[in-house]
Amino acid sequence: MKISRTPALASLVLASALTLAACGDDSDSGHDGHEGHDMADMTGMTTEDADDGDMGDMHDHAMDGGEAPAGIEDAVNPMYPVGTEVTVLADHMEGMEGATGTVTGAYSTTAYAVSYTPTDGGAPVSDHRWVVQEELENPGDAPLADGTEVTLAADHMSGMGGATATIDSSTQETVYMVDITTDDGMTMTNHKWVTESELAPADAE
Repeated sequence: MKISRTPALASLVLASALTLAACGDDSDSGHDGHEGHDMADMTGMTTEDADDGDMGDMHDHAMDGGEAPAGIEDAVNPMYPVGTEVTVLADHMEGMEGATGTVTGAYSTTAYAVSYTPTDGGAPVSDHRWVVQEELENPGDAPLADGTEVTLAADHMSGMGGATATIDSSTQETVYMVDITTDDGMTMTNHKWVTESELAPADAE
């Protein structure tokens, strides 16, 4: 007697199709499970930070700021002399606001908030605070007007040196380098820069 193989073959094809469909569902599910885990999340930032244009500004700021730039003048009788313990009010980086710090330098200069596109292909940076007059290439007389295009000589972050930037705003208050320790234990040495209005005495409530 001849047995037809058609039903068995059809069952095999159907089972294979179901298996493939299940695999496809697993793959989709895994992808959905990672939705939203973009670079902003991996660097400890929120997606809102990235949308605000702050992502490039915060993701790789140097932990050791190094020496002050050549030509910068020490401030005379600064509110916070070198060695003073302070509370940081600035929020340039996640965890900075409210952190404790020790002043390592106090300078009389013009500080600028700038927007620029890194030379290493990184995301555009908006309103980076701060670069000082001495960290600009052939800037002319300070203070430079908002909207002025300048070339950065600072190296606070990857891709900053040599980048073309636009000045967003400026301030001529005393500017400080500060060793900062955040609540989560992160330490920054000679952080550049924090302005006088972004600091408070360490015992301030």
